[in-house]
Amino acid sequence: MPTEKGWCVWVTGLPGSGKSTIASELLRILERHNIQAQILSSDELRRAMTPNPTYSLEERNNVYSTLVFIAKLLTENGVNTIIDATGNLRRYRKKARNQIPRFLEAYVKCPLKVCIQRESKRGKTFYAPKKIYDKALRGEAPTVPGVGVPYEEPLHPEIIVNSSTQTPEECAQRIFEKILEKFMRKRF
Repeated sequence: MPTEKGWCVWVTGLPGSGKSTIASELLRILERHNIQAQILSSDELRRAMTPNPTYSLEERNNVYSTLVFIAKLLTENGVNTIIDATGNLRRYRKKARNQIPRFLEAYVKCPLKVCIQRESKRGKTFYAPKKIYDKALRGEAPTVPGVGVPYEEPLHPEIIVNSSTQTPEECAQRIFEKILEKFMRKRF
């Protein structure tokens, strides 16, 4: 009997917008509803692929291509996948959309100023480098999305949540409801 294809949600936004916290909360909500999923973190993958990351365009291209490839394989084998990654260029997310039939883009909108404030105070980094905005603003990290390189906001995401006005739990709940609407109408 063929395995039902999994779905993929890419949680995208600026560094410090709350993507990882929201992705983790989304996973908890899914588990409470007996829906299995796997989080794929770009920071965790980057740590395995490039232990001394440069965040160059070439390195980003490789990391995001690998991330999309893994997500595609997982979904083809029935594993629901949450991508937790900035994916600063639209083409990275478009590649996932083109290769993964059951795809949803969730944009975590948050003003850069709020992201910078959060980043300077955060303790848990979910494998992300620490103090990235401080380094970027001092000119020591020229490739930080939103400061040194662009973050291209999604043009047509399936859902936008605002992490500066909603809690991580509220954001995750809204994404969960969109997953149910898009991928599981028959199930619930």
